[in-house]
Amino acid sequence: MQPVLRWGRTLGYALTLPVVLVTLWWVWSADSTNYYAPPLQTILTTFGDVWFSERLRADVLPSVTRLLIGYTGAVVVGVGLGVLLGANRTLRRVTEPVLEFFRAIPPPALIPILFLFAGIGDTAKVIVIISGAVWPVLLNTVEGVRAVDDVLSDTSRSYGVTGLARLRHLVLPAASPQIVAGMRQALSISIILMVISEMFASTNGLGFSVIQFQRSFAIPEMWSGILLLGLLGFVLSLLFQLFERRTLRWYHGLRRSQLGEN
Repeated sequence: MQPVLRWGRTLGYALTLPVVLVTLWWVWSADSTNYYAPPLQTILTTFGDVWFSERLRADVLPSVTRLLIGYTGAVVVGVGLGVLLGANRTLRRVTEPVLEFFRAIPPPALIPILFLFAGIGDTAKVIVIISGAVWPVLLNTVEGVRAVDDVLSDTSRSYGVTGLARLRHLVLPAASPQIVAGMRQALSISIILMVISEMFASTNGLGFSVIQFQRSFAIPEMWSGILLLGLLGFVLSLLFQLFERRTLRWYHGLRRSQLGEN
């Protein structure tokens, strides 16, 4: 019962400010005659007409699919390379200059190059998402692996726990709080890069729709697309919190016990 109450309290905190802001937006825009800032009521009416239609299949689903594939790829690559670099000091020193060089390049700057080599299809857009979202996962994984407790490491070695067993039972669990923190940052970056990649030489997607509405001066439709992106990010954040609570249940329990909480 207590976890349910805690989750309900957390959800209430998460919804309070959005509800207040939407209410203020509704009241402030109710009598708006500004063409570029239509009333919220108009935007919501347009929202239903635009997105609960063929666009759900033609634009929303392709965007979400590219987002999930790119995000998953970033997590797999980031954790895999992060474990390798975090466990091998020599390899980390050799690759650090190259990694820092590529990390310094803004992913949107790579879009024209990627489109030249990978075309303007889904592959290039997924690569753009991976190229930007991989870094927080990679760097957090490296630091998490490096921070594995020496006593636990020596104990596992003395008991003959090596190789994949050590990775599964010691390294990944010990590094998981930092890995999950990197995954949270990567999720936000993935959404941003999904939108940006769809604004370049695309034929569908949420980013493509928003920029097309803007260019054709369909302002309520443009606002409805922006609102949908915000809702998408909010829902994905809630789902990630559920994943984080399940994955790091042991960690949060340990923290509460250390702080003397029930």
